[in-house]
Amino acid sequence: MKILHSKMTTKELAKCVGMANQTINRWIREQGWTAERIPGVKGGRARLIHITPEVQQFLASTPKLRHLTLSMQAAESISPYSAKSNDPVWRQIQDMLLVMTPEEMKRLHKFLAREGLEEFLERLDIAEEKA
Repeated sequence: MKILHSKMTTKELAKCVGMANQTINRWIREQGWTAERIPGVKGGRARLIHITPEVQQFLASTPKLRHLTLSMQAAESISPYSAKSNDPVWRQIQDMLLVMTPEEMKRLHKFLAREGLEEFLERLDIAEEKA
């Protein structure tokens, strides 16, 4: 099980807990979880789920996930996102974003909203290897 972030797409959460996207969508409705729609994604089903303590507790109580502990922390670490300006990788990413056209930026935003960071890193072939 991976660490849950404070907000996750239905696809990311489904992959993380080993369930189908449809199951996650059903839980959102049935449990009344807080979720925000992702604008610009076709179909209207793209959502960011707020991973609250109630969501964590529900996930830990499901039969398939009962054996898991509540080590699923719902707080994103701030340090990985605070890259220093002298970091060459960070500078290169910034440079690439600056030269993207508005249409490319829009498509990248939609992709990240729909698929999430994990899928993005997998497509770049730089995702962490699974144990």
